[in-house]
Amino acid sequence: MGRFNRTLFSVVLSSVLLGACVSNVTEKEQYSGFLPNYSGLKEETSPSGHPVMRWVDPSFKPRTYSTVVFDKLQMYPAPKPNERVNKQTLQDLQTYASDYTRETIALRYKLVPDLRSVPSGQRAMLMKAAITGVSASNEGMKWYEVIPVAAVVGATSAATGHRDQNTELYIEASISDAETGKPLVYVVRKVFGQTLENDKQAITANDFKAAIKELNSDLSIMLNR
Repeated sequence: MGRFNRTLFSVVLSSVLLGACVSNVTEKEQYSGFLPNYSGLKEETSPSGHPVMRWVDPSFKPRTYSTVVFDKLQMYPAPKPNERVNKQTLQDLQTYASDYTRETIALRYKLVPDLRSVPSGQRAMLMKAAITGVSASNEGMKWYEVIPVAAVVGATSAATGHRDQNTELYIEASISDAETGKPLVYVVRKVFGQTLENDKQAITANDFKAAIKELNSDLSIMLNR
């Protein structure tokens, strides 16, 4: 192979590898169907500095509400545990995320579990949220790996399960006016937990505790605008 062809091959290979890096947001094909509408979502930056797909009604003013209707995060669609994400992990994630979200909401609003519990005369928001996916994927190629020899070695390691893996948690949520049903907020977010050593290591709820805390910090800022 001539020098020009080798150079061209290196450039093409580098582009492919860089393009294969893990996305920081949920891709459209990963939307679960939990939300009634995804068309208005735009990539924005959360208060904590992370990318998020979000739509917010321009007229939404959280402080005009006094009550939030929220029970717990759902698992949507029906979870299918496997050897890396077992049933206990899914239950622990649901419990931890739900408890933390309730605590966050209760710091500013009266929290009730259903529409029937909204106090008379109070203006309420209805919040629905779901864990729509838990997974792990090989970390993207680092810039220093994008040369012909190192890239081949890196790709081989990924294929054989030796590359570090990102743990990923997918969340979808909506907020609407509890009385009128008017949509106020749609959010689709992908958060990263602890890094695993390989594709054999099991995923646990502990891997996502810091990420869930950060999610709720962003929620608190949004609800206190």
